[in-house]
Amino acid sequence: MLRDSFEQIYAKFKLHFYQQVFSSSLQNREATLTTVETFCMEIIHAMGHPTINEFANFIEISSPNAAYKVNSLIQKGYLKKVRSENDRREYHLHPTQKYLDYYNVSYNYLDKVMERISQRFSPEECKQLSYMLDTICDQLMPEIPLPKPGTLVDALDLEDTPSQTDES
Repeated sequence: MLRDSFEQIYAKFKLHFYQQVFSSSLQNREATLTTVETFCMEIIHAMGHPTINEFANFIEISSPNAAYKVNSLIQKGYLKKVRSENDRREYHLHPTQKYLDYYNVSYNYLDKVMERISQRFSPEECKQLSYMLDTICDQLMPEIPLPKPGTLVDALDLEDTPSQTDES
């Protein structure tokens, strides 16, 4: 029963995203991302600001293959390489505002569901749900490391960050 409930929630979030991507409100947008590129962007965004090597290691492909995928995403305007503050030889991958606008389609729905949760359940129940989800994320899914909550929004600070698209 719990598995079925969790699977249904996961499916509803995915299906809502796909529905919005294909909806009339988005048909005027330029559809330049392939399915694989969309997955790559979702992975890069979820990882925070990985390097090409970190991205390649995570999806278990060669660094040259990852560099090819990254360069394609840079050319399409969905990704930037930003020079590391700590090691000037290293570049971190940052989604651009173009991608974040695309990605926000799914996060707008998340915000709507979160609002409904806070209206439907008591603060104590919301706190318990948050505790359970945090425990699942932090302790029961150690194979997939993610940045701490709130760090993904750092990608919105792209305009103030000098970027570099040359290979290091």
